[in-house]
Amino acid sequence: MKRTIKKTAVLGSGIMGSRIACHFANIGVEVLLLDMVPGDAGTDQAARNKIVNASLEAAVKSSPSPLYTQKALQRITTGNFDDHMKDIASCDWVIEVVVENLDIKRSIYGQVEKYRKPGTLITTNTSGIPIGMLDEGRSEDFKACFCGTHFFNPPRYLRLLEIIPTQYTRPEVVDFLLDYGDKFLGKNTVLCKDTPAFIANRVGVYSIMALLHLVKEMGLTVDEVDKYTGPALGRPKSATFRTSDVVGLDTMIHVASGLYKNCPGDKARELFRLPDYVEKMAGNKWLGDKTGQGFYKKIKHNGPTEILALNLQTLEYEPRQKVKSATLDAAKLVEKLPGRMKVLLAGTDKAGEFYRRSFYGLFEYVSDRVPEISDELYRVDDAMRAGFGWEMGPFEVWDALGVAEAVSGMAEYQHQPAGWVADMLASGNKSFYKLENGTRKFYDPASKSYKPIPGRGSLIILDQLRASATVWKNAGTSLIDLGDGILNVEFHTKMNTIGGEVIQGINKAIDLAEKDFRGLVIGNNGANFSAGANVAMIFMMAVEQDWDELNMAVKMFQNTSMRIRYSSIPVVVAAHQMALGGGCEFSLHADYVQASAETYMGLVEFGVGVIPGGGGSKEFALRVSDEFRDGQIDQNALKDRFLTIAMAKVSTSGEEAYELGYLQKGKYGITMNARRLLADAKDRAIALAEAGYTQPVPRKDIRVLGKQGLGIVYAGANSMFAGNFITEHDRKISEKLGWVMCGGDLSQPTLVTEKYLLDLEREAFLSLCGERKTLERIQGILNSGKALRN
Repeated sequence: MKRTIKKTAVLGSGIMGSRIACHFANIGVEVLLLDMVPGDAGTDQAARNKIVNASLEAAVKSSPSPLYTQKALQRITTGNFDDHMKDIASCDWVIEVVVENLDIKRSIYGQVEKYRKPGTLITTNTSGIPIGMLDEGRSEDFKACFCGTHFFNPPRYLRLLEIIPTQYTRPEVVDFLLDYGDKFLGKNTVLCKDTPAFIANRVGVYSIMALLHLVKEMGLTVDEVDKYTGPALGRPKSATFRTSDVVGLDTMIHVASGLYKNCPGDKARELFRLPDYVEKMAGNKWLGDKTGQGFYKKIKHNGPTEILALNLQTLEYEPRQKVKSATLDAAKLVEKLPGRMKVLLAGTDKAGEFYRRSFYGLFEYVSDRVPEISDELYRVDDAMRAGFGWEMGPFEVWDALGVAEAVSGMAEYQHQPAGWVADMLASGNKSFYKLENGTRKFYDPASKSYKPIPGRGSLIILDQLRASATVWKNAGTSLIDLGDGILNVEFHTKMNTIGGEVIQGINKAIDLAEKDFRGLVIGNNGANFSAGANVAMIFMMAVEQDWDELNMAVKMFQNTSMRIRYSSIPVVVAAHQMALGGGCEFSLHADYVQASAETYMGLVEFGVGVIPGGGGSKEFALRVSDEFRDGQIDQNALKDRFLTIAMAKVSTSGEEAYELGYLQKGKYGITMNARRLLADAKDRAIALAEAGYTQPVPRKDIRVLGKQGLGIVYAGANSMFAGNFITEHDRKISEKLGWVMCGGDLSQPTLVTEKYLLDLEREAFLSLCGERKTLERIQGILNSGKALRN
């Protein structure tokens, strides 16, 4: 049968349930969110829905937001189990997210069975109860449509969705959930066996618990561990202890205790026992953010808030200490993570010893879990990347270090990999993964051979194309043939910032595309699309007062934006994560923007004391003009666009980028799963080409307000300054921006050209670069990464 999901019921409105409901609303699905009736509610409907409404309100107010935009909230209807369970009859999918209690869950399923229509999906988000125990006593149709769908918190941001079928689940139900979770919910869907904690929590909680014991053995501090296990290791900034505080120590303890109880044959079982200092923290209710203190504690005296770290020996909170490590210093010099792993492992200080003991224990553990928790090793890596935010999964790290070399090191530390690893090496196979004819394959212990990783054929992974499909490259870009007549330009500078090499790469890409291809995609598989212009380069030229050089650099940037707009082939930008400053300006000028659902787009130049100088200020003036109705001046349109730049507004999602005016109706699309972004962008470029793409003509009909608009801008800026909402330098930048967007001090509303506005933009940008306070702001960003308000 063909399934479509138009309406979903979420049963249970706690932290997970309310946020799962929000994420379904994000993608356009109607949601019925239900919870218990309070014991003293009586007949008043508001009182009977008090629990569910309070939970949803708390979720919506939480940060980061579970919603793409506030409009998504309109798709959620709340109710209670007693009065509204009958309404699940109109739902296509029922997701149970109630408390981890077998009897309560079975009771809920009894109610569900009364009202659900046959064939409706019914899934549970449990992580602590075997899925196979939950459907006992249910009907044949219920069992056939029942499955585990384990979301990770927060569901919007963590990409893992574990799918856990029972022996009765129909294969087509499993296939549907794997596909729907991928394409519509934006998840990395991982098929799991019904084993304790499934895949990600089994390995992830082992990793945390092993570390908690290792910390005590090595006498490490909280600060040291979070420094060792953060970005240096390709892990989130919150590292280990900060993550524990955010998630809640009680959550980790619950999962660890369950693993100790339910995994009697696990060689590492004793590691799931709590170290004494963790038991004392739990006894003291030091559970993290939810109780106000955990491994860290915030205190506030008369001045700013201070963060203290827990001394794990004395259990006293102390000022944080700066961590010094020769191993970490050496690792900073290695940009690529696989190479950095070798530096970390080879360290001769305390950090190096920590990495060796951590890596070797982890390698033994994950090899022992195949085939217990997964027949395929790549699923373990997928789960850890998507669920715990690791840039590299454990088998990928092992590969980077050399499998045989790591096995030798493991022996020195009394760790031994599973027998299938020894068999793999003995047969002459030296790695868990290999790239063969552009296809990534994994080692399959059962067949003792390499197999293609399923589901990757529809993805565009530049690492797998670069060797065979690169047609041109320089220090900052690679031009890669994506096939079907589409060329891709990939940035690979630090944070994909835009300097001369990127400008050169884009222009070269357009030259080649106009000659030999039918479309161009600007995109990459990196962490961000682009953090914007290379401000260090701007700072250097401004300090040296090399105005001719800076003028030329800005003009080249503007010209590149205009080439993106006015090339003879369609140009599609594939934006994801940060698309700031110049990255946003390139997006503004593309024929189409295929944006990831998680796209944080904005013109943020005010933070460094300038206005958008790569065509962004001009483009907003152009869009204001297009919003005029019947030739009438719309002062609100000017005000809204002006404030978007002046307040450096950054979208919190791809959809909000449209609401802020960075994306235009009919000229953007949203890709839920970022792994599919480049493929979707390529498809859009093909569609534009096949629709008969015609080269646009530069605009000469941009209506600007001149002095009338300037009066509005200047009055607003002076009012904000008088109220101490902005600084004097902010006022000056605002006036420069207004000058550009209003077309200067023209005596009346006038039609002008894009070139006219670009010249004004460049002049204003250069003049601000000559201001001491602008240079102070740029230097502040370069030194601390934080905007300076001077």
